[in-house]
Amino acid sequence: MFFNGNAGRGGGVNIEGMDIDLEELLGGGGNLHHGHGGGPFRSHTFSHSKQPQQEATIEKEVFVTLEDIARGIEKKMKISRTVYDEDGHARNEEKVLTLNVKPGWKAGTKVTFSREGDKFPGKVPADIAFIIRDKPHPVFTRDGSNICYKHALSLKEALCGSVAQIPTLDGKRIGLNLLDEVIKPTTVKKLQGYGLPYPKDPLKRGDLVITFDVKFPDRLTQSSKDILFDVLSKG
Repeated sequence: MFFNGNAGRGGGVNIEGMDIDLEELLGGGGNLHHGHGGGPFRSHTFSHSKQPQQEATIEKEVFVTLEDIARGIEKKMKISRTVYDEDGHARNEEKVLTLNVKPGWKAGTKVTFSREGDKFPGKVPADIAFIIRDKPHPVFTRDGSNICYKHALSLKEALCGSVAQIPTLDGKRIGLNLLDEVIKPTTVKKLQGYGLPYPKDPLKRGDLVITFDVKFPDRLTQSSKDILFDVLSKG
C-alpha cells in the first residue's frame, strides 16, 4: 500500500487535504510502501484466511495554525483508494473524511479513521491516522495551553518606562503598562486568559506569556556616557 500524489495513476491511497498543500501532505508525492515489493497488485498475495491480517496503519501529519487551534476547525480530507476484487480487477474509490479539530488540541493528537486504506481480498484495510501538528507562527510560540510572545524594547523604554502594545491571537492589541518599573531581560509578564483553550475544559484558557528583548545601542557618545555614569552612580 502506498500514497500517490496523483489519484488518476495506478493504485494506492491518495489523500488530498482540501485546505492544505497536497505536496506537503504527501511528502512530495512519493510512494510509501509497507514492506511489499513491486506494484500495488503484485505486492499482495490474495488469501482466503478466516483471520485476515490488517495492513499497517497509514499516518500523515496535518499542520494547523494556532488561530485554528484556538477556535477549532473542520478540515476536509479527500482520499482516493484502490479496491481489488477476487479476480484481481481494480477500481478507485473516492471519499471525503471530516477531521474535526477541537479547540486547544495539543500537537501530537491523533485522529484515526478505521479501515479506509486500500482493499485487497483476504486482508483488512489499513486504518488512516492524521496527526495534528502546530504550524509555525510568525509571532507566537506555544507552551501547552500558554502562548509566548517576545516584545522588543529600546534601552530607553526599558529604563524610563513605556506602554507596550501586545498582540493577541484574535488580532487585537492590549496596552501593557510598564511606566512604573525597570524592565530587565529576565522580566516576565502574563496576560491571563489570552492563551489557548484547555483541551479538557475549552471554556478556560491559558495565558499569554510575555518576555522582553531589550535592545542596547551599538555605541554611545562620550557625553552620553558621562551622563549615564553620573546618573547610575547616584543610584
